[in-house]
Amino acid sequence: MDSSSYTFPKLLLLLLLTTSIATALPENKPTSGQINSNSVLVALLDSHYTELAELVEKALLLQTLEEAVGRHNITIFAPRNDALERNLDPLFKSFLLEPRNLKSLQSLLMFHILPRRVSSPQWPSLSHHHRTLSNDHVHLTVDTGARLKVDSAEIVRPDDVIRPDGIIHGIERLLIPRSVQEDFNRRRSLRSISAVLPEGAPEVDPRTHRLKKPAPPVPAGAPPVLPIYDAMSPGPSLAPAPAPGPGGPRHHFNGEAQVKDFIHTLLHYGGYNEMADILVNLTSLATEMGRLVSEGYVLTVLAPNDEAMAKLTTDQLSEPGAPEQIVYYHIIPEYQTEESMYNAVRRFGKVKYDSLRFPHKVLAQEADGSVKFGHGEGSAYLFDPDIYTDGRISVQGIDGVLFPMKETPATEIKPAAPVVKKVAKSRRGKLMEVACRMMGSRFIPC
Repeated sequence: MDSSSYTFPKLLLLLLLTTSIATALPENKPTSGQINSNSVLVALLDSHYTELAELVEKALLLQTLEEAVGRHNITIFAPRNDALERNLDPLFKSFLLEPRNLKSLQSLLMFHILPRRVSSPQWPSLSHHHRTLSNDHVHLTVDTGARLKVDSAEIVRPDDVIRPDGIIHGIERLLIPRSVQEDFNRRRSLRSISAVLPEGAPEVDPRTHRLKKPAPPVPAGAPPVLPIYDAMSPGPSLAPAPAPGPGGPRHHFNGEAQVKDFIHTLLHYGGYNEMADILVNLTSLATEMGRLVSEGYVLTVLAPNDEAMAKLTTDQLSEPGAPEQIVYYHIIPEYQTEESMYNAVRRFGKVKYDSLRFPHKVLAQEADGSVKFGHGEGSAYLFDPDIYTDGRISVQGIDGVLFPMKETPATEIKPAAPVVKKVAKSRRGKLMEVACRMMGSRFIPC
């Protein structure tokens, strides 16, 4: 951030500084509402924390913090500028800057300030909950690697700024109190959306059908983690095995939650609003898909993007049941990922997948290093692979709407006339006829 972006807060603090110096007591003891040039609040204008200082100014907290510094020492957990820009969701940031959400912004900032001085040497002996200026509590811990943590955020710059009235620790990311998180989710009516940037759908191990965990580091010279048979080329079954049936402790899958989750993912991924609207509003397919997943079925959805859906004509959508038939043809009753489909078309050339629009099948083949679906001009390419993959529902974005090939009526074949097989009579020689007349029935060949 350039210097012009925080000129006004700097001038404001300098103005307060001038006023406090003019009215300072002879013994230079800090009193309520007064700060000096060596204050920790002035240190917030350091280049690492200008974003946080700007938020403090927008939250109208300068007076409150001056009073807090006048009463006691404070500890500030300050995320650096790059941490705020990298990890903070733009939607969440715009939510905080709305005037009606001023209390949420104030609570968020006060959550980063303790009304006491806590330096890094005091950390191991203070591993418990501490009350913040927002009346919430944070947990100070030391992990096994001797790294200092506040809640789940690591202290990357301990004791970064030390002043007589307070101390600043640099942390890796912004701390979000539960009350602000719930307020953000309530305003968006999506309780399952987090306030931090999404990190993608969970990755499922095709061998165990469980979520993959990050592999621990392997020391040099250690034997291979997997046996040699797992490192060999795959067999004929390229796609991951289907998800297990209803045999868990709850004896069912929560299909409605899974379908809701992938529709939310489509909306927040961007470019697939029309497909989500058809599933939820125009048809009841979302409910049907939820029932299928709850019964243990797995599905792969080929989702056309908004540009492709905009090319549909009124005639294609006006017929009764047309939207349902279009979507049915884009749902494959198998669990396929971008990798499994590409491996299949690479090995077999053309692959036909069953669809819920029985008996039509979806043709897939390799083209230009990707997977191409459909026939001729009505084909579509795999455009956004693995938008959502959770082991039971897989969503693959394509750049066109697929239609099955038109069935041509079979030409009538006239029945052929029956073939009459003529049996030729055996002809006898002259000598045989003379013998038969002379010998009569006593001659066996006669």
